Amino acid sequence: MSERGTWTPSLGAIPDAEGTSFRVWAPRARDVEAVIEGGPAVPLLAGAEGHHERHVGGVRPGALYRLRVDGAGPFPDPASRFQPYGVHGPSQVVDPASYAWSDRDWPGLSLGDLVLYELHVGTFSPEGTFDGVREHLGHVASLGATAVELMPVADFPGRRNWGYDGVAPFSPARCYGAPDDLRRLVDEAHRLGLGVFLDVVYNHLGPDGNYLSSASPHYFTSRHRTPWGDALNFDDQDSDGVRAYFVENALHWIREYHIDGLRLDATHAIVDDSPRHILADIAERVALDAGRPALIVAEDDRNLAALVRPREEGGYGLDAVWADDLHHELRVALAGDKGGYFGDFSGSVSEIATTLRQGWLFTGQPSKYWGPRGTDPAGVPLERFIVCLQNHDQVGNRALGDRLNHVVDPARWRAAVALLLLAPETPLLFMGQEWAASSPFLYFTDHEPSLGRLVTEGRRREFAKFEGFAEPARRDRIPDPQALASFERSRLRWEEVGREPFASCLRLHGALLSIRREEVLRRRSAFSIATTQEDALVLSYGELEAAIRLRSSGEVRLPDSRGSRRILLTTEDPPFVPDPARPVLSSGAGAAVHFRRPGAVVLISQRLTGA
Repeated sequence: MSERGTWTPSLGAIPDAEGTSFRVWAPRARDVEAVIEGGPAVPLLAGAEGHHERHVGGVRPGALYRLRVDGAGPFPDPASRFQPYGVHGPSQVVDPASYAWSDRDWPGLSLGDLVLYELHVGTFSPEGTFDGVREHLGHVASLGATAVELMPVADFPGRRNWGYDGVAPFSPARCYGAPDDLRRLVDEAHRLGLGVFLDVVYNHLGPDGNYLSSASPHYFTSRHRTPWGDALNFDDQDSDGVRAYFVENALHWIREYHIDGLRLDATHAIVDDSPRHILADIAERVALDAGRPALIVAEDDRNLAALVRPREEGGYGLDAVWADDLHHELRVALAGDKGGYFGDFSGSVSEIATTLRQGWLFTGQPSKYWGPRGTDPAGVPLERFIVCLQNHDQVGNRALGDRLNHVVDPARWRAAVALLLLAPETPLLFMGQEWAASSPFLYFTDHEPSLGRLVTEGRRREFAKFEGFAEPARRDRIPDPQALASFERSRLRWEEVGREPFASCLRLHGALLSIRREEVLRRRSAFSIATTQEDALVLSYGELEAAIRLRSSGEVRLPDSRGSRRILLTTEDPPFVPDPARPVLSSGAGAAVHFRRPGAVVLISQRLTGA
């Protein structure tokens, strides 16, 4: 794989043949020392742009060290590559060049055929480690996904966490394994033809173990407030060093771990009034210096087309954006959700169709929940919108961690799966979705007791305004995030994969992804959608069609005949359902599919295929 960029790390402990260079950004500090365990405290020398640095001979990979700043500390390194004893312990010198990669021929990912599979390292496998994920990558590859997306792995306090309380942005969580364990995971994924995305958090740090301010008080600014307190400083005094820190973090994961893409968490909460937004900086620097193809994706609830418009058109130049409007429409349509932001969505097939045509529903019109929301995405290719039926947020932020397949009947679930996987947008699957896993995905933490109590109380208080949890006694039954049981219940049960009815659902996902790969993607430019009756949609890709009935029985009329049609697949075929109720195709004038219950039928024109 050719190296395009010339990037080399500039922060943290950087080993070479003679020793290790320590480099810290601490622009207001007078004295900075590297305190090497079992060795001396070495004064670092003040250098350019607020950095303190020094090469120390004889310090080898594996050495432990901390930093002392103006006599305070010692603290972990803000750019530590590993925290083997936890986020409050010493940092470890790591040599990324010592790992022998075998992915030289890996071509990287293409956005056009991307199918994401989101997973949480701690609950994906019984081991809850990078090695545990690696053991199951063959399952993901055979399913037909093209990339796994790891929820954040930056180290956090305690033994379990979703990852959004991370405080060591450069350090893989020690409870998941060592840095080279993550490299082996990525290497094996590439061998199997899978890319690896990583979720990174650049909008806040967790409340426990955050030592950035020990190096500089200007990592954060009171100029802006976020749901987590003072914002990270991307536009106030000394912000240049903070911006450089997070740009380096993005390049660190891509260059040192061969990560293929980054999902930037909650970019709507990244506040930056600079002439050039930090997101645009990250996108440009990754394009210039990644040294390998890498995709940058935003999670953002504002429906801002500028995020994915090219920089030369005034956009930020990101590759794709999470677009949750389709999820919200389908939850309302299938499960009847109506609290919070779901109140902005009708669940009608008309709104679902509009969302699929545009990428999202709200393009500037008023929202009861958000206020005016969205921009016009005209001209943005539909593959730049990442859509789902469920993800970690939309499952785990529910009071009981219930999945959509837990609350809707199997026929509706199968119809929704077909809609997702045959849509022109980029689909994301959440771990276990492919077999309709029985396990919930709960919110879980392992904070120290006093902070943990606040988290538990806050979570239950948050649901007081939701229907069904207004009474304190009902809220008390919401699983405690701090309880070990909440974490253990969230683990996938891999024994389900070979049993019914789970195996049938797995076969359906695989078959639909095969049709997507072999038929839909090469016809994507011909996409259109029609709402022929209430509860029914027809997705068309030229000679390929999918008739989908989301609710109830009845017929779905097909567009004017384009030749005789034959059925490629129905969600009621025996391989996918233990009690088939196969729809019937009536041909000729007024062609229609007659459904005995909700479902989907994929058809192809025989005249145009010569069949």
